[in-house]
Amino acid sequence: MTFYFEFLNAWHIFMAWWSPIDKSIEEFIYYYPLFMAYIWMFGAIIFCLRYEWHQPKLQPFENMDNLPSVSILIPCYNEGENVRETIGILEEQHYKNFEIIAINDGSKDNTLEILHELTEKYDNLRVVNLATNQGKAMGLRTAALLAKSEILVCIDGDALLSPDAVGWMVRHFVENPNVGAVTGNPRIRNRSTLLGRIQVGEFSAIVGMIKRAQRSYGKVFTVSGVIAAFRKTALHHVGYWSNDMITEDIDISWKLQLAGWTIRFEPNALCWVLMPETLNGLWKQRVRWSQGGSEVLLRYFQDLFRWSSRGMWLLYGECLISVTWAFLILCHLLFAPMEFLTSTTTESLHDLSPSWTSMLLSVTCLLQFGVSLAIDSRYESQTGGVGRYYYWMVWYPIVYWLMNVGTTIVGTIRAIRKKRGQRAVWVTVDRGLRE
Repeated sequence: MTFYFEFLNAWHIFMAWWSPIDKSIEEFIYYYPLFMAYIWMFGAIIFCLRYEWHQPKLQPFENMDNLPSVSILIPCYNEGENVRETIGILEEQHYKNFEIIAINDGSKDNTLEILHELTEKYDNLRVVNLATNQGKAMGLRTAALLAKSEILVCIDGDALLSPDAVGWMVRHFVENPNVGAVTGNPRIRNRSTLLGRIQVGEFSAIVGMIKRAQRSYGKVFTVSGVIAAFRKTALHHVGYWSNDMITEDIDISWKLQLAGWTIRFEPNALCWVLMPETLNGLWKQRVRWSQGGSEVLLRYFQDLFRWSSRGMWLLYGECLISVTWAFLILCHLLFAPMEFLTSTTTESLHDLSPSWTSMLLSVTCLLQFGVSLAIDSRYESQTGGVGRYYYWMVWYPIVYWLMNVGTTIVGTIRAIRKKRGQRAVWVTVDRGLRE
């Protein structure tokens, strides 16, 4: 009993020191996402007014003659169920001057057999076979070195490109020789479950909005791994994709921008993809994304000390603060139960009651979704628009914000523990339920 009172006394002394710090942490936890939501909304509106507002959806080129050739690279690992459809729909591209290079990266299913079968049907298709699983970065690097074209369009083995996607991305390389990469606009194919419907809104309200805002502010955190185009000269300049980075898309984005190349976002370059529709699959995907982002923050920290890298300072700072935010939430949650149990007043009940900050955060969340869906709805007119998924966004903070805290923490720890030079290879991913 004496030990209990001594512990309780020591705990109260500690809490007297900790409480002001915890209060500051609590305010940061609330106000940081609130502040960033308005930053993203403001940047997205700027992008929309500059590039999308009142602009009719025309073809990327008035004359499709004498345009540069394009090599479409498709790295495949166990894509036997999807690759036939992915390659087949490429023949519907309005941009006709292209070749296709499909890379079978040690698939364990019938992907290679299907690719060889498709070479007899499509004259512009070449197949590269890697006997063992070397990872997506190695597959892309191999195909890039074999490509005949200066412009490379990289898509996943389950991606379905819209007919004008290649043309819209090529337009940026033609207009500006300093453009090193162009990221497309992924759309969710599988929408039969709650997680699928939430991701439809997420890719519009979060992914699309952030890419627009980052492009308005100058630098883009990452191209979309499922749909991105690159200038081969730029890739050669930075040494192509890194084989030891778990997310090759984030890594190549930072390498290009640190080397002085520009990355642009093209919302008209639509690409329909499959996403996880189970919590386990979603967790694994987001841990991988978080680990990849943390690996980039660790690897390129020293490069930021160059004056030429000053354009990346704000982006790096925002990413670092986001990671810190997740760990502070964990810290706050660890101490909250003890503070509640040892408190002798009703003040500890404050965190359990509604407050104006919670209401403001909820309203801001809905406002963010509303603004982004209004901007993005024109790109899904053929599916009835994304406005009908607005209702499902009420589940987003519950499903994703809590998960993102966990995945950020786990991914960051994995990135810190990972040995440099360790090869990143393919893993089987959850592609959701197909209608």
